[in-house]
Amino acid sequence: MDKKRLSIVIIAKNEAELIGDCLMSAEWADEIVLLDGGSSDDTLAIAQAHSAKIFTNTQWQGYGKQRQIAQSHASGDYVFMIDADERITPELRHSIEQIITNQPQPKQVYSCARRNFFLGKFMRHSGWYPDRTIRLYQNSLYHYNDNLVHESLDYSDAQVIPLEGDLLHLTCRDYFVFQRKQFSYAESWAQQNHLRGKRSSMASAVSHSIGAFFKTLIIRRGFADGKRGFLLACINAQYTFNKYAALWALGQQQKGEK
Repeated sequence: MDKKRLSIVIIAKNEAELIGDCLMSAEWADEIVLLDGGSSDDTLAIAQAHSAKIFTNTQWQGYGKQRQIAQSHASGDYVFMIDADERITPELRHSIEQIITNQPQPKQVYSCARRNFFLGKFMRHSGWYPDRTIRLYQNSLYHYNDNLVHESLDYSDAQVIPLEGDLLHLTCRDYFVFQRKQFSYAESWAQQNHLRGKRSSMASAVSHSIGAFFKTLIIRRGFADGKRGFLLACINAQYTFNKYAALWALGQQQKGEK
């Protein structure tokens, strides 16, 4: 039985500090496809050194659209989507290779456990582990949705099969960089939902943020991650408040323009 071809697909922009290790963890694939958003650092040189197939799209339409464009350049039977701050462990590689060696099953996509790094330590709880995410799927059957942020794979009624092994995610190495990214995500989320006709209130922003804090700290056992778990609960509450407050502000701005 012929082994199916695997394309590892990455979207990136100015990721020179991180992308080298990501590419090293992916070099065993049949091809690596990198869609660059207009890097001004050494991202492209590093990608070339790792024999990645490089494409460019600087017309940013959100994460979902960018992933769709990146996948359109992939020639493999299977796609594994990865980010520059992620690394494929040997155990996960083995699990992926087992799938692509076997006969494809209809209506199946594959998830992996993501181990998230937060200020010097990989988290064990707080909703940050196992944090399963669908990344492996048949190229001809499935694609990402159009979401500006928090994009996900449109897999309809396909069965989700868990893979063995972890995907390492260097989520937060620098507190201030992480917070700036969180604010950017909140802004994109608010814009996306505003365009969909959704509205918010200050009461909603407060109640959702309180809920996010207790969900992270208690329900997702953030307390078991110690000080980092508590800090992450606070950050999640702050991020949630920013999302709904920004959505409320966009609604007020619209009212003022009428």
